[in-house]
Amino acid sequence: MSIKHWKRALFILSLGLVLGIVPAHGQHHGDITHDSVPAPAEAIAHAGHEADHGHQDQGFNAGEMITEHILDAHEWHIADIGKLHLTVPLPVILWDRDEGQLVSFCSGKFHHGHESYRGYMLAHEGPNKGKIVKVLPGTMEQDMDAALPLDFSFTKNVLGIFVSIIILLVVFISAARRYARHPGAPKGLQSVLEPLILFIRDDIVIPSIGEKRYMRYMPFLLTLFFFIFLNNLLGLVPIFPGGANVTGNIAVTMVLALFTFVITSFSGNKAYWMHIVNAPGVPWWLKIPVPLMPIVELIGVFTKPFVLMVRLFANITAGHIIMLGFISLIFIFGEMHAALGYGVSVISIAFSIFMYLLELLVAFIQAYVFTLLSALYFGMATEEHAHEH
Repeated sequence: MSIKHWKRALFILSLGLVLGIVPAHGQHHGDITHDSVPAPAEAIAHAGHEADHGHQDQGFNAGEMITEHILDAHEWHIADIGKLHLTVPLPVILWDRDEGQLVSFCSGKFHHGHESYRGYMLAHEGPNKGKIVKVLPGTMEQDMDAALPLDFSFTKNVLGIFVSIIILLVVFISAARRYARHPGAPKGLQSVLEPLILFIRDDIVIPSIGEKRYMRYMPFLLTLFFFIFLNNLLGLVPIFPGGANVTGNIAVTMVLALFTFVITSFSGNKAYWMHIVNAPGVPWWLKIPVPLMPIVELIGVFTKPFVLMVRLFANITAGHIIMLGFISLIFIFGEMHAALGYGVSVISIAFSIFMYLLELLVAFIQAYVFTLLSALYFGMATEEHAHEH
């Protein structure tokens, strides 16, 4: 795999991911701290801070805490030290449809969602909760008559995508250059990457696509596997720059599945499309006068990428929710009685550690399954059905 192919594949994939996530991120936003790090260590600190300081009147809200942790945010929350909130503010880029102008500023101007800026604020309730909305002059009340601005801001997940892409470029370009200088036995990082690359090639791509055509799809499939695998792992890291729930964002998984769908559609040969329109071996009365089987086959073309999208999103999100649920039990029982909180904490942390280790396995399995199914779709689209002519 040449450096040129890696750069091209990563650039196309990153461009599609950013274009896919930016318009969709507004609905994935919390209301106060907007921390979306799905990791037990930071969840404990953040949940404890809310239970002790932010929610003394209404108690600890486990659902709200979990929602804020797994969804996207306009700032990257790092830690709370007393009353100090360490965050990385991110650029806010809006297109005001009422004024017909582009507006940009730093998300720090919102002061963690407590203030409005230049007539905009983060909505805390209602159908636009979590989105940036226009406010009435001199108030913090949403202007219901104003059109919702188009939000193209850089969010935590967008920044997380760029972090993972930079890591992939640095790792693979350095490994490729080392191979060019020393084409011998792999050493160091090469000894970790080479077995994975050979595993993908020999056990996934070649059996699914065939030895004649597999090289055409290797750059994309390798990029796909390592992008998903790396972001799954980074989502489990509780400290910056880890913690962004990239592969738990359905906009990201949608773009990945869309790439697979587009490549499959453009790669499909005559035999592939004929099997959809006029499947062999099917009774004529299922094709004429009502084209039942062609309709079913055509629906299958669209359900395949849909399943890819939902499977990755659901598995990664579910794992984070379960871990945060165990952590929440500490504060739920702690509000009943301090002794109960300490007792439950032992069980909760033990189960969280178990889930954490299980998530490491899931991180690999989900990347493997997504890559395998994509390769199978490519193989189905390019297979020659010579025996049927």
